[in-house]
Amino acid sequence: MSSTQAAKAAARARPPPLSDQEIQQTYVRMQNEMQALAGKIGELEQQADEHGLVLSTLNDALADEPDRKCFRLIGGVLVERTVKDVVPTLVTTRDGIRKAVANLTEQYKSKEQDLDTFKQEYNIRPV
Repeated sequence: MSSTQAAKAAARARPPPLSDQEIQQTYVRMQNEMQALAGKIGELEQQADEHGLVLSTLNDALADEPDRKCFRLIGGVLVERTVKDVVPTLVTTRDGIRKAVANLTEQYKSKEQDLDTFKQEYNIRPV
């Protein structure tokens, strides 16, 4: 009797079979999600690189003239600050961007595994 209950539990755990159209829609949706994540990762990596380039320039100025004027664009407004005020903010921002990239990369890997599982489950092969 316990084997019958186990079979019923396994049947309940499986999702209902999908039609060919639903399989195709799910596959395309999963691919689009991965492409969106990859685009966002690329965009954030570019921002982190730009922050690094600015920081390398400002670190030289910080060593020579910490009170030197510099300008920073904040929300579309150009603000005048000193190098010693801007550098710590830029470091924090760059580190935050790097953490976001790491998080998105983990999400991408997870979605990639989900897509591979889905492809195996429904025997999907690229044409």
